[in-house]
Amino acid sequence: MAIISSYEYAPFDESDPDDFRPDSRWALLVDPGGTSKKHVDDITLIVEEIAPGDRIPLHTHPINEVIAILEGDPEITLGHETRTLGPGGVVFVPAGTPHRTRNVTTSPVRIHAMFRSERIGIEYLERNPAPGTEDDPPRPAVTIDVRALST
Repeated sequence: MAIISSYEYAPFDESDPDDFRPDSRWALLVDPGGTSKKHVDDITLIVEEIAPGDRIPLHTHPINEVIAILEGDPEITLGHETRTLGPGGVVFVPAGTPHRTRNVTTSPVRIHAMFRSERIGIEYLERNPAPGTEDDPPRPAVTIDVRALST
């Protein structure tokens, strides 16, 4: 049980050679627990600002995801369909479905993505290669333990 009144964005950096977006930023949020005996497990909220010209590369997750567009007009690919959505748009991404988000505008795009887990698996099908890794294939699927990152 927690109320989070503010959070810090973190930049994307070279630690993920498949998703290098130095002008974009994000925050990974889970219930920190605190002193209460009750807390919310198994929900992660990703708050992301995608810089103009940047994209979240085509990828899949082994769990469902919901993406809400807060600001901007991103180009969303879900499976074989690509559409431009505006603020208020919502995308329900079934587990295993390839998807990407591209900012093709000159203003930042702000989104929220929610998962029903604190462990988020991701497999990149394409890359935003970090400098010096342009010829590398995508890494094998990885799992992010959001609670471990946020402590």
